[in-house]
Amino acid sequence: MDGNGRWASAHSKPRHAGHRAGVRAARAVTRACAEAGVEVLTLFAFSSENWHRPPDEVNSLMRLFIEVLQREVDELHANGFQLRFIGAREQLPEILRKRVADAEAKTAGNSRMTLVLAVSYGGRWDIVQAARRIAAKVRSGDIDPQDIDEALLGRHLSLAGLPPPDLLIRTGGEQRVSNFLLWDLAYTEIYFTDLLWPDFGPAELARAMDFFRQRQRRFGRTGGQLEALAD
Repeated sequence: MDGNGRWASAHSKPRHAGHRAGVRAARAVTRACAEAGVEVLTLFAFSSENWHRPPDEVNSLMRLFIEVLQREVDELHANGFQLRFIGAREQLPEILRKRVADAEAKTAGNSRMTLVLAVSYGGRWDIVQAARRIAAKVRSGDIDPQDIDEALLGRHLSLAGLPPPDLLIRTGGEQRVSNFLLWDLAYTEIYFTDLLWPDFGPAELARAMDFFRQRQRRFGRTGGQLEALAD
């Protein structure tokens, strides 16, 4: 969800106003995804690199996360959303960690759509923490090194138990994944748009989904093989 700060500058507003506009966009896109039948939506809200931003902006974002959770969780729960958070929680303020845990517990039984919020998350961090967990199990004798494969590593990543993303949408004109879900994006289709995140809404989401429908997802096979399988 890139472009909140640039959106604020373009509208002669402080950066925190851009982040609040970004929350409104996230709310609209989440509802549109649910209505479209999307089963899992992951929002990259705050990266592990975002801690390097000015302290005032970081503190403002942490307060905004706390405020949004307090305001939105009851409605998300009432509408059947299951909330899941991924990232280095130990880096978050204690009150935010508690709100995160409470939100996950409250919505755990919901099944309409899983909404994953990546906060203090990085793809490299994700792979490293998975490797550490596996190494600890090897050291304790619970896992033999010969048993380590892609499936086992995947079960130790943050999105364990969820399908890999079908579509990645990157707003703001940048054309890179910026350390997001590096393992999980191996065969994800990527849609880039110059729209800044606060300007991204259901109409552009529909265009992204149309783009996805036109893609031939071969997963290493040839187009002819896919056509033969379809027959």
